[in-house]
Amino acid sequence: MPDLLTPRSNSRLMTWWWSLDRVSVFCILALAAFGVVMVATASPPVAARIGLGGFDFLKKHVFFLAVSLGAMVVITAFKPTHIWRIASLLFIGAWVGVLLTLLSGVEVKGATRWIYVFGFSIQPSEFLKPAFVVLAAFFLSKQKQDEGFPGVIIALGLYALSVGALILQPDFGMTFLMSFVFAAMIFLAGCPLRYVVAIAGIGAMGITLAYFSLSHVQSRIDRFLFPDSGDSYQIDRSLEAFMNGGFMGTGPGQGTVKLQIPDVHADFIFSAVGEEWGFVFTALLVCVFAFLFYRMMGRFSRSESLFAMLAGSGLVMMLVIQTIIHMGSALRLLPAKGMTLPFISYGGSSLIAVGISFGLILALSRGIIDHQRQSGWRHLTRKEF
Repeated sequence: MPDLLTPRSNSRLMTWWWSLDRVSVFCILALAAFGVVMVATASPPVAARIGLGGFDFLKKHVFFLAVSLGAMVVITAFKPTHIWRIASLLFIGAWVGVLLTLLSGVEVKGATRWIYVFGFSIQPSEFLKPAFVVLAAFFLSKQKQDEGFPGVIIALGLYALSVGALILQPDFGMTFLMSFVFAAMIFLAGCPLRYVVAIAGIGAMGITLAYFSLSHVQSRIDRFLFPDSGDSYQIDRSLEAFMNGGFMGTGPGQGTVKLQIPDVHADFIFSAVGEEWGFVFTALLVCVFAFLFYRMMGRFSRSESLFAMLAGSGLVMMLVIQTIIHMGSALRLLPAKGMTLPFISYGGSSLIAVGISFGLILALSRGIIDHQRQSGWRHLTRKEF
């Protein structure tokens, strides 16, 4: 094989390509391709119901997917040491965007999470998630290198700015996700356990406050705990779709129960997968996600950079929780929460944010050798703050 196409090549393109986790890249592309298929079969009934053209959602999805994958590729070209600068700009833009939703945002189901920019609706909080994770990792790792640097204090300040803006929207689902990931990162960084306990306490108080002060949150939790206590139409149809799919599925585009699920192209696309592709393929899809996340976490456990380990692991955990919430909601294993399935669900902001997140992950993991044997997390977290 010519050196031009091998790791020994002097070509910048080949050097970039061989430094990436190519197995993860192929998994991501496979998920993205399957997502196009699912949006193509699930979105036409939704479009017809609201008076749009049959493939309007599909056209938008393909456009946003191209932007998402383009952003992912561009970000992977940056060196890991430059990633925190990208996250800084993204955090500032996303945080300002979240504030703008409070002033001039569009209210949907009691929450103002979207703003219109050049005719497109944007959900800034989707971009706040990955930016916060990377910045928090940077400051936590900075304190590890320089004990006089107040990295933990700065990270806690960024956390307060982020969740404060989210609660005002309100978006308690996103707040829970960010709180869980931040607590895990603090634990991995070797911070005193009291910080983890404090964040867990804040999360518990937030959920309690949301339950007693917001009717739609109380309704969702009550319907999860006591299905007969209120309307559970979408969840009931979701479970029916899985049962109708059986072992082998009804076939692509042949689902009938999905026609009765209002958000089947987005928040409940996993239900359409279960009906049309059956248990076997649905289990295979879960395995692809599990393999991808496991592989990425494994690579970061071998990283010699505390920043890369914390940021990469935090981003992967963020995507894992998002995936679990989507699948768990569709199967009534968790209270219903509108979260998309990465690269499968229809979306604009969420799809692009997922592409950015995977781009950050791939960039942070560049150059980590698969067969390298090290002591894992412990060699990075042994020293306490």
